[in-house]
Amino acid sequence: MSQGHTITIDKSERHVRVVHGGQVLAETDRPLQLRETGCPVRYYIPAEDVRLDLLTPSDTHTVCPFKGTASYWSLPDAPDLVWAYPDPKPGVAEIKDHYCFYEPDVS
Repeated sequence: MSQGHTITIDKSERHVRVVHGGQVLAETDRPLQLRETGCPVRYYIPAEDVRLDLLTPSDTHTVCPFKGTASYWSLPDAPDLVWAYPDPKPGVAEIKDHYCFYEPDVS
């Protein structure tokens, strides 16, 4: 990590649920909580707890110098709603096979 930039990843027992258009897209009691300097807390949900059958891969890719290259998935009315790092950098390897949504319900 560059000086002053940190990423911490912790296992969480919080309940994270993602609903869009009345449909549950993801729900888990075992998310990873990622804290990154200058960013909101993000919850990464294990692939087994995400309705990947409802999502369509997008052509969008972004590069984070700390996490790697992200791939995105969409719904017909919600482009790039969710992202993941299929091949994350070694320092954040735990987020492999986990998906992140912009605005989950966390309890």
